[in-house]
Amino acid sequence: MKSNPSLLHLAVLLLLLYLPLSLKASDKSTENLIPWQPWHSDLFTQAKRDGKFILLNLEAVWCHWCHVMDQRTYSDPKIAAAIAAHYIPVKVDHDANPGLAARFRAWGWPATIVFNADGEEIVKRAGYISPDNMTALLAAIVRDPSPERQVHIENSDKVHGKLREQDRKVLIAKHKAAADPVHGGLKIPMKFLDDGSVEYALNQGYNGDKAEWQRLNRTLQGALNLQDPVWYGFYQYSTHGDWQHPHFEKIMRSQTRYIRLYTQAYMASQNEQYLRAAKNTLHYVNRFLKDDNAGYFNSQDADLIQGKKATAYFALQNNARRKLGIPRIDKKRYTNSNASMVSALAWLYRATGSAAYRDQALKTSQWLLSNRQHKNGSFFHQQETEPTLFLSDNVAVIEAFLDLYEISTAPVWLRRAQNVADAIDVKLVAKLEAGVAAMSQASESPLKLHVDLAENIQLARTANRLFQVGGRSQDRKLAEQALRYLVQPAIVDAQFTEPGILLADQELATEPLHLTIVGSKTDSRAQALYDKALQVVPRYRRIEWWDRNQGKLPRHDVEYPVLERSAAFVCNAKRCSAPIFKPAELLKTVRIIEGIGAI
Repeated sequence: MKSNPSLLHLAVLLLLLYLPLSLKASDKSTENLIPWQPWHSDLFTQAKRDGKFILLNLEAVWCHWCHVMDQRTYSDPKIAAAIAAHYIPVKVDHDANPGLAARFRAWGWPATIVFNADGEEIVKRAGYISPDNMTALLAAIVRDPSPERQVHIENSDKVHGKLREQDRKVLIAKHKAAADPVHGGLKIPMKFLDDGSVEYALNQGYNGDKAEWQRLNRTLQGALNLQDPVWYGFYQYSTHGDWQHPHFEKIMRSQTRYIRLYTQAYMASQNEQYLRAAKNTLHYVNRFLKDDNAGYFNSQDADLIQGKKATAYFALQNNARRKLGIPRIDKKRYTNSNASMVSALAWLYRATGSAAYRDQALKTSQWLLSNRQHKNGSFFHQQETEPTLFLSDNVAVIEAFLDLYEISTAPVWLRRAQNVADAIDVKLVAKLEAGVAAMSQASESPLKLHVDLAENIQLARTANRLFQVGGRSQDRKLAEQALRYLVQPAIVDAQFTEPGILLADQELATEPLHLTIVGSKTDSRAQALYDKALQVVPRYRRIEWWDRNQGKLPRHDVEYPVLERSAAFVCNAKRCSAPIFKPAELLKTVRIIEGIGAI
């Protein structure tokens, strides 16, 4: 097939948001006419043997339009017959396979991808496909199976190690141009909290940029409209360019992101509304998505009746909702979402000092260690027999373990984080000149290794943080491997906006704010200083507690004077503070050292 797809798949996705919301599920029987297979290593061998194409239906179990497509399109006998004649049908829950989810992230849910037996992508389609359109598409591929022209971002002849100044200016300009000056969020019809945009605005705003501070608060205030007013928890996104038209699914990883971002915003602003939003979200998660034993479930469906919009249902109060039933809970427990929950709980602990959050984070981490860890220290997604290592899972675990090391000061969490980083280096760096692959794959696979932008942003920042705390050169190299992909001019040019690249490049180019408590871990005064240090706002910081009786710190690069009582020291790349003995003076000293004025 010959086509000229746009460079920005975003426009296609946004058009799908305006499909009629009154569409109801078909009255036809939804009996499964199609013998769906899982994604497996022999698919392409099977396709060559049978002379067939591979039809991948990448769905999400919580997705309204995925339900509609099952009920209207894939229940059509004509479509089932066409698939049986020429295609190997494969259905994958994108939450269950982070590697495929990353590869086709831009195509939304459901995504339809057709491969030939050599692993080439013939077509990719975003969103719901009606029966008539699917019939035409399947027939067109059989008539002309030549792949559509794809826009590939190739490595440049010269791979840069840091962001070029002109590209930095481009990314800053894109960030500002992408911000909605009226409603907050991005200037697109779909409203949600974009991680990099929010964190960049928070960092810049806290450091004195009033425009970024206003941009941050406009977005956070707008996003509060996505919070379920009855059960709490945040809906996935809103359409129509405002925050008033939500899609009602609640995804675990989104809940952890909102907890983290609203907690960080509270720490910077002391706005109690933001802290309430974070706490209320945790309340929802613990009521609906928490396993009684341990671990957290994946999601709650958007629909009470699959394929039928639930707007009227979510307008009801608690008792009325419960009389009708509760939208389906996907009770799979994935590593990436549970590790993200550990980090979210750690932020709540930093902000409030409540031991309940710390204890919940530790319990979840122990569950991960007992139920999701390979013998080599890496983590599998759901099943121990999975041959695939996913970057999404393992970078989230490194971040979680670093958070636990910071809030508990127990060295075992640092060692565990380092073991996971070593596994990533062995399994996912491979022969890539730049970037780290989203998933490991068998050597005979015809698919090219895929490097995911968002995951490499997280890895660059997390592996660098691991280096700053632990001092191992291999962790710094892993961070640089990820950064080399992020700063390529072609990657920068292809983004609508991505301030996460700015954050990663800035952090690898500078030393973090360094706070050290020197004193015995049995001294309550030292504990009080450490608790206050945890409340420091910049995410890019290094917080340590040096008890001389326990030997040197993992990265012992600063010598501190011997004092008669416990003290805190604050250092940046230019200077260090005098000893600080009173917790109340610590945050004030940080602002002086960093040159931060009043917001």
